[in-house]
Amino acid sequence: MSAAALMGPRQVAAAAGVSADTIRHYERRGLIPRAARTQAGYRRYPPDTVTRVAIVRRALSIGFSLTDLAAVFRERDRGAAPCRRVRNIVAERLARVDDEIETLVKLKAALGALLEEWDARLCATPVNTQAHLLDSLATVNPPAVARAARSKVARGGRR
Repeated sequence: MSAAALMGPRQVAAAAGVSADTIRHYERRGLIPRAARTQAGYRRYPPDTVTRVAIVRRALSIGFSLTDLAAVFRERDRGAAPCRRVRNIVAERLARVDDEIETLVKLKAALGALLEEWDARLCATPVNTQAHLLDSLATVNPPAVARAARSKVARGGRR
């Protein structure tokens, strides 16, 4: 490949819609091949690096970890076929999503029931008088609300 066809980190980043820091980070993590260096030490990437970055971005968005991706790319770059591993990663992610959906459905039902209770309490409470809605959480503990509130999904975390 001619030196003119090679791209600097900023060019790759612009073409891929990420920052140059992201390109350097992906290189350090083994997500993209090590860049060739000019005599002055500047990184130079082949144009297909843009495609690899697009794959990384999409894979991250569906639940791959950087570690998983680096391992898969190492296998693939050695000529192995990590397809079953890739499929299993996505299957595991789908199972986690199903669990999260189940938890969210329970949380939605529990929150709906809680709002109904609070609406009834508000209707029975004069205007400008405290209804002690938050205080009621100490004594009213619907099991679904308690479980959902403790779940990582309710806190926005990953399982």
